[in-house]
Amino acid sequence: MRRPRTSEPYVVYRDRREAGRRLAETLAGYESDHPLILAAPRGGVPVAAEVASRLHADLDLVIARKIGVPFQPELAMGAVVDGPAPITVRNEDVIAMAGVTEAEFQEVRSRELAEISRRRQRYVGDRAPAGVEGRLVIVIDDGIATGATMRAALRAVRAQHPRKLVLAVPVAAADSLDALRREADEVVCPGAYKSFGAIGFFYSDFSAVPDEVVTGIMKAHPVASSKIAPPGPDGVSQGGPG
Repeated sequence: MRRPRTSEPYVVYRDRREAGRRLAETLAGYESDHPLILAAPRGGVPVAAEVASRLHADLDLVIARKIGVPFQPELAMGAVVDGPAPITVRNEDVIAMAGVTEAEFQEVRSRELAEISRRRQRYVGDRAPAGVEGRLVIVIDDGIATGATMRAALRAVRAQHPRKLVLAVPVAAADSLDALRREADEVVCPGAYKSFGAIGFFYSDFSAVPDEVVTGIMKAHPVASSKIAPPGPDGVSQGGPG
């Protein structure tokens, strides 16, 4: 991959595991809080696993899916995140511009929820989600470009009432990261760049993470005390997902 031309010094990681180890160094002060690490699959899982190992923390998943416009799936008209009560973030401007009906929106949302359910079952089976309420929670991905699904993920976690919510990523687009600061109590990112391009520019090895690798990592990190957090209302946040 060709990186964008810029005078900014780049942080380049060998792979996601190295990114996780370096990110863990910046989060080491949280070890005594016994944090809950929530990884965004698939790419965020190897990163988060390194952090969870270093901090002796519980590791679980937060699975968010883009809700794409039916005739242009890459254009996000919202996002949905799993949880005791799934959180939906709507991009009303895109919905109106594309002329998407409520029935069409709900149809795509239902499809993405089904995919979320399939992925959670594949990755962790019937293991109950870790309780979020009252805990220090660190949400991790391998990087942030637009921040669309991450915004939905943070709102979903916030709805479960953590004591403190931290977003931690190895690399991100500076403008997207700035927008996400409103969604978390703290943001940790060793490399935020105005000239970004794509997440893969910052990794020597950015190959896809297979489902079986995610499954293996999650089996190796059982949650010490898994319990479903108390359900809340099916919150729907207005405004764009990023």
